[in-house]
Amino acid sequence: MATLVPPATTAPPPPSPDSKPAEPEKVDYMDLPCPIPYEEIHRESFMSLKPELFEGLRFDFTKGLNQRFSLSHSVFMGPTEVPSQSAEVIKIPTAHYEFGANFIDPKMMLFGRILTDGRLNARVKCDLSENLTLKANAQLTNEPHMSHGMANFDYKGSDFRTQLQLGNGALFGASYIQSVTPHLALGGEVFWAGQHRKSGIGYAARYNTDKMVATGQVASTGMVALSYVQKVSEKVSLASDFMYNYMSRDVTASLGYDYILRQCRLRGKIDSNGCTAAFLEERLNMGLNFILSAEVRIDTYCFFFFFFFFFQLILCQPPQAIEQSTGF
Repeated sequence: MATLVPPATTAPPPPSPDSKPAEPEKVDYMDLPCPIPYEEIHRESFMSLKPELFEGLRFDFTKGLNQRFSLSHSVFMGPTEVPSQSAEVIKIPTAHYEFGANFIDPKMMLFGRILTDGRLNARVKCDLSENLTLKANAQLTNEPHMSHGMANFDYKGSDFRTQLQLGNGALFGASYIQSVTPHLALGGEVFWAGQHRKSGIGYAARYNTDKMVATGQVASTGMVALSYVQKVSEKVSLASDFMYNYMSRDVTASLGYDYILRQCRLRGKIDSNGCTAAFLEERLNMGLNFILSAEVRIDTYCFFFFFFFFFQLILCQPPQAIEQSTGF
């Protein structure tokens, strides 16, 4: 009988003397990225959880006269919320026409709006230098004590940002945010409202990678805000936030999504107050956008469904320039 010979085992080759274990990437703390402004640390979560919901009918028309100057016309019909002492929201039906003028330059942007109810709004953004930017906005009304103005000076450093804020009513504020690692930034703010004799201080932290963004903010006014955004893919992201006021004991939690398609963008959310909302923005044609806004409030059994047309007539101005005029 033939003897069974076990197969010979091959020993693994000895490690090469030149091979070394992978070392963690060294961080150059003298070359950290510049963080986003302190007031925009929740920017990604706001895009998903706080879309510009509206109630009623709205039509916007923008006409570009040249590469820098354009005119806009807007008609709005729908209810307007009136401030009240109780938690109940009071709405009154309104309708108005708005005329606007826009000037867009690489170093300066000017926006003006005047409404049929007598309100005048103006915004300015001017790059005073490569690192210093001035932002100002004002609103004038015929109602007493309702006009206001505010100016912000934003300085952008290599790995930090600082902002000084001045407003009517003896309002002073300052904020600072600093990158401490390539992914983590820490900041703080202080403010003083002389008209109301109130002051406050706040702190914030932001951690971001290619796949997620996590932020936390706490202030002496009683506010605690946490948010988290997970980027599932280049077109889909999920968001959540938690708001708590330890003085009034109010708590709100929200979940939302942001889905970007080729010609439309769909956003929606649901919160702990029983409010479900969806916001659809679709580009029907070059310069023509159609927006649907829907909201359901389970606690009050209110259902809202709105639509909005936005039309741009481009002569010499590219669409990207007018899209930048939506805000700063």
